Amino acid sequence: MLIGDLAARTGTTTRALRYYEEQGLLESGRSTAGYRVYGPGAEARVRNIRDLLASGFTVENVKSFVRFLDADLPEVFAYSDSCAANYEVGAQRVAELNERVEALTRMRDTLVHRMPWLAAPTVS
Repeated sequence: MLIGDLAARTGTTTRALRYYEEQGLLESGRSTAGYRVYGPGAEARVRNIRDLLASGFTVENVKSFVRFLDADLPEVFAYSDSCAANYEVGAQRVAELNERVEALTRMRDTLVHRMPWLAAPTVS
């Protein structure tokens, strides 16, 4: 499958696919004309990459899950000792996101304190 076909099937862009390749998340071969050609598993891999990114993981985080990207990802990950390093990546990302949420909440509270009318309910 050519890059444009893969992009259309996965709802992404060719630019994103080339980026995933640069980051080592996706592999392609080359046609005789030099076009990128993807194997049958590329569609599932790209969907999994996009799913993990949409879940809040970074590209660097997704790299740690690369060996799992070719199979359907579970809705809920079960903990096992063999995957402890992967779960540490998830725990660290949740901690980072919690810090960002707290920082945004403090910013919002400061803004509302300075402009209290922003917190007042609107009348329709």
